[in-house]
Amino acid sequence: MASGAKKTLFLILGFLSLFLGVLGIFLPILPTTPFALLAAYFFSKSSKKLHDWLLRQKHLGPLIQNWERHGVIRPRAKILATVTMVLLFSYTLIFVPVHWGIKALITSIGVAVLTFIWTRPSSPAPKKV
Repeated sequence: MASGAKKTLFLILGFLSLFLGVLGIFLPILPTTPFALLAAYFFSKSSKKLHDWLLRQKHLGPLIQNWERHGVIRPRAKILATVTMVLLFSYTLIFVPVHWGIKALITSIGVAVLTFIWTRPSSPAPKKV
């Protein structure tokens, strides 16, 4: 893929991710944080201006900076993600009549995502002197 085409694709994916992240503020089924991080990644590869703008945002900026600099997910974000996922996945598992294989897949995805979230550090590592 040509550099210009790749940059354009990343820009489009950045806007799509940002759009989904903003929707996630209002729709509990969409998680905001992963889409914000994804948007930051795509913008970092396509537009320094948009990436910097995202980092300056009051609510998303610190979250993205913590992730980019230290690979950190703060405890509040971990708890919010866990509660949201457990509630939504439980609803599907209990009340939606689907094949048990689909339920097993949903459970596996949920466990994998929560494992990833909870194995990330909650604060930056202390600086070595």
